[in-house]
Amino acid sequence: MVTVNIHEAKTQLSKLVDQAVNGESFVIAKAGKPLVKVTALNAPASPRRLGFLTGEIAVPDDFNSMGAAEIEALFGRNA
Repeated sequence: MVTVNIHEAKTQLSKLVDQAVNGESFVIAKAGKPLVKVTALNAPASPRRLGFLTGEIAVPDDFNSMGAAEIEALFGRNA
């Protein structure tokens, strides 16, 4: 594993991050003392997309008024 000092990490951050993404972790040190280890996250390759359940579920037409009578009975109606 490569160890770089803070100044070098600042000047070559993009290159170092690309290396970490490709599996080459590195350590950032200050005055020769290791401080942090940088490694890639195990993030999903692609973000989840909206609408992935299209056609799988159905929302009833009266969804916005479902339970209205029960709610009105519980809380009363403000006129």
